[in-house]
Amino acid sequence: MSELLLELFSEEIPARMQKRASEDLARLVADALKAAGVEAKATRAFATPRRLALVMEGLPEKTPDVKEERKGPKVGAPEQAIQGFLRAAGLASIDEATVQEDKKGAFYVAVNEKKGRPTAELLAEIVPEAVRAFPWPKSMRWGAGTLRWVRPLHSIVCLLGGKVVPFEIDGIASGDVTRGHRFMGPEEFAVRDFADYVAKLEAHKVILDPAERAQAIHEGARRLAEEAGLKLVEDEGLLAEVAGLVEWPVPLIGRIDDEFMSVPQEVLTSTMRANQKYFALKEANGRLASRFVVVANLVAEDGGKAIVNGNERVLRARFSDARFLWDQDRKHTLESRLPKLEEVVFHAKLGTVREKAERIAKLARELAAVIPGVDPNKAELAGRLAKADLVSGMVFEFPELQGLMGAYYAKADGLGDEIADAIAEHYSPLGPSDDVPASALGKIVALADKIDTLTGFWAIDEKPTGSKDPFALRRAALGVIRIVLESGIRVDLLRLFGASGQDLLAFFADRLKVYLRDRGARHDLVDAVFALNQLGQPQDDLVLIVKRVEALSDFLGSEDGKNLLAGYKRAVNILNIEEKKDKASYGGEPDPALFRQDEERALFDRIEEARAEATHAIGREDFAAAMTALARLRAPVDAFFDKVTVNADEKDVRENRLRLLSLIRAALHEVADFSKVEG
Repeated sequence: MSELLLELFSEEIPARMQKRASEDLARLVADALKAAGVEAKATRAFATPRRLALVMEGLPEKTPDVKEERKGPKVGAPEQAIQGFLRAAGLASIDEATVQEDKKGAFYVAVNEKKGRPTAELLAEIVPEAVRAFPWPKSMRWGAGTLRWVRPLHSIVCLLGGKVVPFEIDGIASGDVTRGHRFMGPEEFAVRDFADYVAKLEAHKVILDPAERAQAIHEGARRLAEEAGLKLVEDEGLLAEVAGLVEWPVPLIGRIDDEFMSVPQEVLTSTMRANQKYFALKEANGRLASRFVVVANLVAEDGGKAIVNGNERVLRARFSDARFLWDQDRKHTLESRLPKLEEVVFHAKLGTVREKAERIAKLARELAAVIPGVDPNKAELAGRLAKADLVSGMVFEFPELQGLMGAYYAKADGLGDEIADAIAEHYSPLGPSDDVPASALGKIVALADKIDTLTGFWAIDEKPTGSKDPFALRRAALGVIRIVLESGIRVDLLRLFGASGQDLLAFFADRLKVYLRDRGARHDLVDAVFALNQLGQPQDDLVLIVKRVEALSDFLGSEDGKNLLAGYKRAVNILNIEEKKDKASYGGEPDPALFRQDEERALFDRIEEARAEATHAIGREDFAAAMTALARLRAPVDAFFDKVTVNADEKDVRENRLRLLSLIRAALHEVADFSKVEG
């Protein structure tokens, strides 16, 4: 068994492409080997700013021998069929074929035995094909060659069992020589295997593994922060990106001029992160510290002083720009920015952002009645101003600060913390792990924004399809669900949805199933509750729907619930068969005068009692009590099916008993459509 070492050495690979590129390299080579019958015992891929590397362990010296059989025509078949078979199988004459027999008779078989070939020979074909077919998001050509690569490719290392696998790609010959760090280890050196490769790279100031580089950055930055009496602001995304920018990370600490600390700290951290790739530090009280960590790609002779000074100068210029935008933006109130929203199109069929802002304002005022103590005037104002910061200079420069800058500007306008917080929170939650708005006003504006988006796109028939959801409508619906359920807000969704009501509600049912499934609930129980809409019992209060689902789950988990469900399904099956056969509905009330057996009378009496109890319990939103009432039907239902023949000879008795079965169905439909329950 042998080890494959492959390195593709180039100019700088963008950090955002490195992880996917290393995975693609491993996939392309592994898939091609597998197609030839070769599999490695272990495969690892790595990336640095200037190289992709792949090591595969446990490769055989040669590919396995292959025996292929091609079935041909029957013995004695027409000559034309024989000749066609010979051409397809690559045989000179039928004498080269063997004869086999099955139950249909004798037939010709062409047996083609392919001897295995050296794995090195196979790799010499696979690697160039993989390089030329590499799926870079963006690539380039250089010089007079035809190869496209993300940046100019300089050299290729390809070793199998310590020996060079010879091939050439666009004039670049494979070998065993590579280079280290651009400045601290630029000389060429030969490698024997992966262990030698990693050791010599490190000696030439290159850490091959991105995870090790990230760990070195994190530990170094945290140590610098602690030495300054500060804490590192954790940022996994930035950490991964910076690890893709350096081959030998050296964290250094710099200082922010005090004059910039009056600018909102989110602006400062966004500037550092987006433009300079610096790590922010915070004080013990959580406020942004006037220090930052920059990661150099070399060990400087002066200990990094010049590097830090240069980065401080660059940051000073960046912060000066940010402060200018901050000062300029505060010269205009949010209210005065509303006319400019008329120049921003929300969607060609849904008007401008100004029009959306007015819809949000109107809906927020309507929703204010839902939460006690919320001022409808404040709700309307917060809704109208929620998008106003989109036309500010700061949000134009840093779109990720939308909402947050609106909150700062609202406070600067003297609108108070309540409206400012609502503006800051109204985009939340942005995802399943994001917090819902904390303030009551924030919840209302967030609901108004998301519901307006959903009803708008439903009205123009721009709904999610399959995996496509360009307007993030699934996320908006999940946001509504989370705000409502996690806050216990009672909302009449059908009224808010307007003309899109039932169709949009069905979409919410699917999203609710996803939400509850992640919390261990059964999807069929959600279907059973939502199906009441088709039975004339509107279900659009998400809080009540979840309470029904939870009560139903508990009920069906009990022995009485399981048995009653079985009795319900038996009753419904009989009803469905007989109604279809008779082309009639047996939904009316049974006539007690036609009862012939005690079990009929007992079931009738218990249904009336249970249904009345369940209806009363549902009226006070006590679904557990409603289920308890229905559970008392188990014994009379069981007794009825044990003793009573539904399809009696007498026509009126038979129809009366079918109506009694219909009462069972109607009683259980008080709480859910049990036909949707699985099992």
